[in-house]
Amino acid sequence: MSDVPAHIGYILDGNRRWAKEHGLPQYEGHLAGYNAVQEVTRASFEAGVRYVSVYAFSTENWKRTEKEVSKLMGLLLRTLVADLPTFQENNIRLRVLGSRAGVSEKILTAIDKAESETASNTGGDFAICFNYGGEIEIVEAVKKIVQSGVQPEDVTPALIAENLYSPDIPPCDLIVRTSGEERLSGFMLWRAAYSELLFLDKNWPEMTKADVVSILETYAQRHRRFGK
Repeated sequence: MSDVPAHIGYILDGNRRWAKEHGLPQYEGHLAGYNAVQEVTRASFEAGVRYVSVYAFSTENWKRTEKEVSKLMGLLLRTLVADLPTFQENNIRLRVLGSRAGVSEKILTAIDKAESETASNTGGDFAICFNYGGEIEIVEAVKKIVQSGVQPEDVTPALIAENLYSPDIPPCDLIVRTSGEERLSGFMLWRAAYSELLFLDKNWPEMTKADVVSILETYAQRHRRFGK
């Protein structure tokens, strides 16, 4: 396919809804969502997408029950530790975007190790947005700029972009959200300025490789103008 987006961002919505519809506990929804992430990201990379980012855990998600948060942390560690050989085998670089504030040392250590060990992989970048909020990302970028002593007249969009989390990850060409909800919920606010948006009326655990094919076909039919 000629018009393949360089960067797709997926907002993983509907795990709990899927579990409820199937009479299952919430954790089963998140586990099914984890499995869908593996299939969808693999299919995206195979189709030629260079960067795949997923909105896995927002700064607001800490408000959920302690039990649910604990289960989600377990799935994150599974991705960072148990799945690390899979990233290596597929030459995928793992990135984690988000604030480190309030995150346990165990998880921070796992993040640092996974990022370090996959840093030289060149087959694609998989970015997990964890403890992430688009507004906080911009605020933290501005703080870094202020602390560096840059004068107000020297602040530019390019300078802010250079101070985002993992600044080498480019803007999203396409953002996909599942579950029928039609909002960004703080995902990639800076990188979403000219993103194409696609909202799917199905829950995230239902996503498959066939959906990736459909998503890319839809994207190829879009006409991006960037304000022209």
